[in-house]
Amino acid sequence: MNIEVRFTHRFPGFELDIAFAVERPGVTALFGPSGCGKTTIVNVIAGLLKPDKGEVRLNGSTVLDTTSGINVPAHKRRIGYVFQDARLFPHMSVRRNLDFGARRTGERLPDGEASAIITLLGLDNLLERKPRHLSGGERQRVALGRALLSNPAALLLDEPLAALDSGRKAGILPYLERIRDEARIPILYVSHSIDEVTRLANDIVVLNAGKIAASGPVEDIMSRLDLFPLTGRFEAGAVLEGHIARHLADEDMTQVVVGRNRFVVPRVGDDPGSALRLRVRARDVMLATKAPRDISANNIIAGKVTGIREDTGPYVDVQLDCAGTVLLARITRMSRTRLAIGHGKKVWALVKSVSVERTPSRQDGRS
Repeated sequence: MNIEVRFTHRFPGFELDIAFAVERPGVTALFGPSGCGKTTIVNVIAGLLKPDKGEVRLNGSTVLDTTSGINVPAHKRRIGYVFQDARLFPHMSVRRNLDFGARRTGERLPDGEASAIITLLGLDNLLERKPRHLSGGERQRVALGRALLSNPAALLLDEPLAALDSGRKAGILPYLERIRDEARIPILYVSHSIDEVTRLANDIVVLNAGKIAASGPVEDIMSRLDLFPLTGRFEAGAVLEGHIARHLADEDMTQVVVGRNRFVVPRVGDDPGSALRLRVRARDVMLATKAPRDISANNIIAGKVTGIREDTGPYVDVQLDCAGTVLLARITRMSRTRLAIGHGKKVWALVKSVSVERTPSRQDGRS
């Protein structure tokens, strides 16, 4: 299953020139600031906007080719679309809203699969309610269910959490993770939240001013110093794929193997051998030029400086190769000068905080 997109389109004062492909199931994030063209891309794929020039292919079938005059109507493209607002029919029950997508497209799942999706999204007890009696998170879950019950070949999620407060976002993220892991279709996830991207996405397409600045696996893109202005310096850092080595029962901690390194994190519930994704923000990494002793940091990783990014202000960003694992550190210019930090210098990374983002999808092919 794949999506291939190539198009150009001009708005007054703004032009998009887009080309990328989604090669596998799982979540591909379209990431970038507001106004960079993310929603336009998913509207072109969905058939809601015809670009000036371009083509879109879904699973090898051409649904748009402006040169040949091909433009398959939106309802025949087998695409599920979830907007920022749920856009449910207020006069219909949840059950009828869920059924609408399948009736419109003519693509209906077997009853067993449909029931499984309803259960997956926790909708069994909401089926007879009207949208006005649902919370914001519940409405978005219904919108997700409606899209999935249309048996789509691909799913487009346009900032589905943007209208929710932090509590409701936290409540719906596990459902999105289940969809990612069980739907086995390409999912394009539009977001300007790096937290959502690092938790959900397998791959990322970074957009800037109507063009693609970079694309690839999340762990590769997030470790690139040149992309810090786009990925956000404050939240930027390394995304690491590893697996649980063992639980340290007395300390209530878990040891995680990442490449040739070991990290300890607050205990997680998964079994040894389970895959984990870790996130280490650059601002949570200190550097030392000698192996430190008698300090509270539990994660001390030896490495070598492979890149330095300078910007205006008091900070510099340092890229480290730690036996094949990339870490990033943000230090002051003063510290860099005092420690003589330069390319090739051997250092120790003192990691103050490691967050467990998620158990990666089995579809990643890296777990």
